[in-house]
Parts: sequence; C-alpha cells; structure tokens
Amino acid sequence: MTHRFDLHTHSFFSKDACSTPEELVAAARKRGLSGIAITDHDSCDVHAYLRRFRVPDGFLILPGVEVSTAEGHLLCIGATLPRMKGVPAREVLEEIKKAGGVAIPAHPFDQWRAGIRAAVLDTLDIEVLEVFNAAVTCRGYNDKALEYARKRGLGMTASSDAHHDSAVGVASTGFELDTLSVPAVLEALRRGGRPEGTCLTFREGLKKHFGNWFRFANRRPPVFS
Repeated sequence: MTHRFDLHTHSFFSKDACSTPEELVAAARKRGLSGIAITDHDSCDVHAYLRRFRVPDGFLILPGVEVSTAEGHLLCIGATLPRMKGVPAREVLEEIKKAGGVAIPAHPFDQWRAGIRAAVLDTLDIEVLEVFNAAVTCRGYNDKALEYARKRGLGMTASSDAHHDSAVGVASTGFELDTLSVPAVLEALRRGGRPEGTCLTFREGLKKHFGNWFRFANRRPPVFS
C-alpha cells in the first residue's frame, strides 16, 4: 500500500516555528498523509512532549531532528540525538547511523540557506538526499539536488520544511509499505521513495520569513516539570 510522508517539519520547539505538534498532525491528516517526521532545529524536546499525546490510529510520527552541523543542515530521521550543533557533518552522520536512523542532507544547493554543499557531500557516505524542498529560495536549487542524487544513485525525498501547520504536506514522499511502522519507513527510505510536491506559495513564504525574523512572537512550548 502506498503511504505518503512529510519528512521535514518544524514545531514550536524550533525558535523560528510556531505550530504545536498537534496542529502539524491535524494538518498532515487533512492532506491525506500517513505520517510526518518532526525535525526541530537542534532539539529533540518535541519527542518528550509527544509522549503525552495520543497519536491517531493509522498515523505515524517519526522521531527526528535537523542538526546544524559545522557544514550545514543534516536531517536525522527515525532516531533522536544529543545536541550536536556545530559538530562536523561526518561525525553527526556516524551518530545517526549508530542510533539506527537515516541521514538526509536538507536543501543542499540553496545558496541562501545552510545546506551541505557538494564538496562536503562528496565525502559523506549518505544514502538519501532531499531533492525537493518546498521552501527553497530558487527552484533551480532543487533541480541541482535532483541531478546530484541521480549521479550518485541516492534515494530521494521531497519535504515541505514547514514552519507553520498550513504548509505541512505541500511536498511529500511516497513509499510502498506492508506495515505502518518506523522500521518499515526507514527500510523503504533507504531503497528510495517517490518525491512530489510544489513550492510554498508567496503567502506561505512570507509567513516562514517573518516567523524567522520575529521569533519573539512565536508561541513557545510549555516548560516540562
């Protein structure tokens, strides 16, 4: 059975995002997705928060995080990590593999964002690349990522990079799965999924941009006792 996932989303545990995990899930279900990965910037706190949340039947939330490595952003899908901000990408990649996750360089060719560039990608033993990021500053950057993935024979993903629930699912990746589980998704991810989607609308782009600049206005998560 085909299941679609948005593997790059942010909750209000990211300083530049404002939606609750519950809102992200509701938006994903409305778009017909089978699940999402919540990949907050340099924080896995959302996954402690989610222990108090009943996930709807037939829906899967994959653990994850977007690590700001020394060379750019690297998604960890299917596992959580200790804080590794500023650590070289090669070392972060090793930790992701040790944790049983899949590493996916995010928006690697976007010159205005912190992607891992080709010179470093060439040295990394990656299996998957984000070839379509809905929030890229120029659509040509996605074309370059797709070309690079094809040359290396990498698995491919498309993701929304949503920082608001209204953007969840505008891009997603499809997999053929017998069971809806984290191990099944990771196995399918390594084999390669079917990316599809559209870029953010002008309005959604503005929301993301101003959410980044006016972080003080974003809703903050509760403090755990």
